[in-house]
Amino acid sequence: MGKNAVYAQSGGVTSVINASAYGVVRSSFKSSSIDNIYVAINGINGIIGENLINMKNLPNKEIELLKYTPSSTFGSCRRKIKDDNDPIFTTIFEIFKKYNIGFFFYNGGNDSMDTANKISNYAKSINYDLKVIGIPKTVDNDLPYTDHTPGFGSSAKYLATSILEGSIDVKSMSKDSTKVFVLETMGRHAGWLAASTAMANINNKFGPHIILLPEVPFDKVKFFNKINDFINDDGYCSIAVSEGIKYPDNNFVSDLGYKDNFGNKQLGYAGKVISDMVHNELGLKVHTAIPDYLQRSGRHLSSLTDVEEAIKAGEKAVEFATNGISGYMVIFERVSNNPYKIDFKLEKLNKIANGTKYLPKEFISEDGLYVTEKFLEYCKPLIEGEFTPPYKNGIPDYLKLNIYQ
Repeated sequence: MGKNAVYAQSGGVTSVINASAYGVVRSSFKSSSIDNIYVAINGINGIIGENLINMKNLPNKEIELLKYTPSSTFGSCRRKIKDDNDPIFTTIFEIFKKYNIGFFFYNGGNDSMDTANKISNYAKSINYDLKVIGIPKTVDNDLPYTDHTPGFGSSAKYLATSILEGSIDVKSMSKDSTKVFVLETMGRHAGWLAASTAMANINNKFGPHIILLPEVPFDKVKFFNKINDFINDDGYCSIAVSEGIKYPDNNFVSDLGYKDNFGNKQLGYAGKVISDMVHNELGLKVHTAIPDYLQRSGRHLSSLTDVEEAIKAGEKAVEFATNGISGYMVIFERVSNNPYKIDFKLEKLNKIANGTKYLPKEFISEDGLYVTEKFLEYCKPLIEGEFTPPYKNGIPDYLKLNIYQ
């Protein structure tokens, strides 16, 4: 008789996180080491509250739809486990013992890997045989030690397409109406998503003209001069703004005045702040777009590369765990750009936990207001291909499970 496994999703979602779930579930079904694969509802909360579903009870058709469904089908969470003395550990391991759990797969980002690391360490401290593997996920692409993360490629594709179409729109209206278009992207400390909008220019250069990155302190004078240059040359200016841009004094250009459960300042509306500056100080008509959740759950425009790698990350997590490995996260190591090839490797959870991977200097233009050719070469394979969801009545047919308690 083998052990059982539990999988859970945590943190901000992506359009391909359920593809990783699919990889875990299908591989667990095939594994001789895993009897049952449970999914916890709403992340670690589902374990604490014993809100688990046995995936063998789901119809095959619903499991197949996981590949196409965005966001978290099973619910996510932002719950932080404080330290080794947190009484929550007792509850978690009582549930693990009750369900004969020998494998724990946690699918998330920086803070989620901290939780996985603490559970792994606690298991060792009480001599409980538990194999813990983290599965990467974040549209922000800011997990250290991995070339990229599932979710980023699809969000990059969505944002590049969005700013391309928005730039064409403002160009058409610029003669005697709107002169500036601003698109705000996610990205608390790292500018990967904002940078990805530059992919809009790889076919025809409609925009963006300017990209504001968190790694570069916001210089209003330089920014305004650049806008005027593009309006003089092209008649309009298209701008991508990361939500995490900061002034030289390290204060955010815009935050909402409160923090999330992990103590992070809640960001938002940096694009609106920038738009107001441009309108009020340059006297230009500006249109602003804040895609917010749309950029991370736009599954209709997901990248084929991203979906396939998300599934593979889930499969590799099961492979590594059933081979006796624990306390690591699956990482991607790029072998080559052309042809594009990656290897799946491992890195210790304690090195991933709470870390941040910033956009490197060689990816940022000399004036700090755009990206380099090196970034375009890095990003291009990640947005390649399409994996279109099934449509019904003209709308994507996504999986909805009535499983919440």
